[in-house]
Amino acid sequence: MAHSHDAGMMVFKNPFFYIPCIVFWTNQYFEKVMQVFVPLVHAYLDDLMAVPVVLGITLQVFKWIHPQKNTFVFTKFQVALGLVYFSVLFEFVLPKWSNTYTSDIWDLVCYAIGALIFYNFINVSEEKI
Repeated sequence: MAHSHDAGMMVFKNPFFYIPCIVFWTNQYFEKVMQVFVPLVHAYLDDLMAVPVVLGITLQVFKWIHPQKNTFVFTKFQVALGLVYFSVLFEFVLPKWSNTYTSDIWDLVCYAIGALIFYNFINVSEEKI
């Protein structure tokens, strides 16, 4: 079992969490600062990284505050609910309010792949490691 001060950072030390974070922020830097846009990457990379990054951060917060601490994990239902939330918000609600967002079936596929990556590789308890 990990020491309590190490275990609290378990999500942040998981390469399936921090690599998507690095990829996401690197892509944002190239797009927003350098104005470099690779069409397929611009269209889908953020969507693929979004669920592992957001649910990973959320899971880490829960591990800090929940009584189960590092044995806490999200249920399949909770991860599915997160997937539905992303899908509805970014593919149905926001495209109706802003031209910045466009609805695309492939975004949904990326969110689903991200949710599977999160559930299988990030959403782990200390007991599973």
